[in-house]
Amino acid sequence: MEQKNIAAGKSSTEPWVKKVETIVSDIAQKQGCELYDVEVSGTGNARVLRIFIDKQTSTTHEDGTVTTGVGIEDCSNVARALNEVLDVEGGPEIVPGGAYSLEVSSPGLDRQLKTKYHFEKVVGKKIFVQMDANLGSLGAQEKAIQLTKKFEEVLKAVDGENLVFDFRQETLKVPLNLVQKAKLVFDFKENVKGTKKKF
Repeated sequence: MEQKNIAAGKSSTEPWVKKVETIVSDIAQKQGCELYDVEVSGTGNARVLRIFIDKQTSTTHEDGTVTTGVGIEDCSNVARALNEVLDVEGGPEIVPGGAYSLEVSSPGLDRQLKTKYHFEKVVGKKIFVQMDANLGSLGAQEKAIQLTKKFEEVLKAVDGENLVFDFRQETLKVPLNLVQKAKLVFDFKENVKGTKKKF
């Protein structure tokens, strides 16, 4: 997954992490999923390698429930396949630094948005954004929002390296490199009644 992280909470950019991303991306695709993100946290024996996978399709079950996105079975399958690859190819060569815990999960309903690709996937949805600069420095004319650095708005578009939002009567572009933190704002009302999400 060749996606440059642009928001705070960036995943590690060490070479071995890139190798893991390549391996997981291939495994996820074989399971009908896609790699969303890789994070490394902790130190020493407390290190955790977190793999987030996503899925665009929905499944209708025998009981009539609908599962959209990644399910527990998807996570288990990817984790099992990844462990097999690490065992065969040699874990220490791929993930250096000693012991670590592996976690595979969905990015969740309020998923973190770190790459341009992440933002492109949520165009038309409300997101939370925290910036290094205020809206006034980006050209906002209305005084009420000029000092704003944090906001929740519907992402209208991704234009090059900019996020496009409508603030009342103004359309503003927020450069990706000014984004400190961003995540999807889960709106329960948008969920289809009677559907269930399993993670």
